[in-house]
Amino acid sequence: MDRVLTVIAALPPVVVLVLVFALPALESSTLLGLVVPGETAVLVGGVVAHEGHLPLSAVVAAAAAGACLGDQVGYLLGRRYGPAVLSRAPAAARRRLDLDRARRLVAERGAAAVVVGRWVAVLRVVVPLTAGASGMRRTTFGWANVTGGLLWAAAVSVLGYLGAASYRYLERELGIGTEALLGLVVLGGLLALARRRRRRRQNRVDQ
Repeated sequence: MDRVLTVIAALPPVVVLVLVFALPALESSTLLGLVVPGETAVLVGGVVAHEGHLPLSAVVAAAAAGACLGDQVGYLLGRRYGPAVLSRAPAAARRRLDLDRARRLVAERGAAAVVVGRWVAVLRVVVPLTAGASGMRRTTFGWANVTGGLLWAAAVSVLGYLGAASYRYLERELGIGTEALLGLVVLGGLLALARRRRRRRQNRVDQ
């Protein structure tokens, strides 16, 4: 883990900020979010900020700008071309799409769907497109997009910052080594995956 953080921290700050801006911006505008979630770069930005190479405020600003711009482009694409634009995504990526859920969310919650959808990776890609295709007013989408983008960018950046701080604390004060931390991370991931599969099976049974 120390080596990874060292490599990340060694990147020029401007490169880190470009990544923090670019990945969220490309999520819904190019459907890249189906492959690489934008929060990956934002979390890294938070880690770099903790290492003292970037102001945390700059990471939040870059992430928010990228998120808002990307969703705005996605909205305009949906408004112009409709859901058909999603047919251009790779077949493997299209299998991950949850268009019905996105449509229900937009129909039932309107602008709130734009804010809520930002917190779920797949919905973050398709909700702006769905909102545009549904005819949501530009001003309504605009303020919801800015609100959701700012909240998401701040939360994910701070999460990366605090995650790095927690790792440093555990390693230094409690004597927990890298292997133990990685083991805990893997275990947590496996438990989350098992829980998700259990919910999917339960939903199929209920249907």
